[in-house]
Amino acid sequence: MTDTVKPDTEIPTAHRPTVLFLCVHNAGRSQMAAGWMQHLAGGRIRVLSGGSEPAAQINPAAVEVMAEAGIDISSNQPRPWTDDTLEAADVIVTMGCGDTCPVVPGKRYLDWELTDPAGKPVDEIRPIRDDIRERVHGLMAELGVIAAE
Repeated sequence: MTDTVKPDTEIPTAHRPTVLFLCVHNAGRSQMAAGWMQHLAGGRIRVLSGGSEPAAQINPAAVEVMAEAGIDISSNQPRPWTDDTLEAADVIVTMGCGDTCPVVPGKRYLDWELTDPAGKPVDEIRPIRDDIRERVHGLMAELGVIAAE
């Protein structure tokens, strides 16, 4: 049987996994990962992100490279993770938050070692963006969700 869910169709939360992307500032890596997953999952995965020390705004260069890929993350706002977001997550993906990353028993954790895009020009962020896209694709496949291109 083929999946007839359109990318813009929301599936009830009870029937879809929740993925939480965490990094220090919630301004680059975690925002790009959340943007990719929201775009590729088309509502079939609930996507959350947060940081241990949220920045005042999203990294403008990260916004630019994601826009090049057709994904608008410009209206996103860095925010801290909360007990509620941690509890809601089925999978928690950490990206460079080290000892500040929370550990919740019973949760599935992935640690993605990625270069921090902070302070880097767009030419150096594009490979990070592309690496994140491939990792998101892999995680979606593990979760049984086919990417909507």
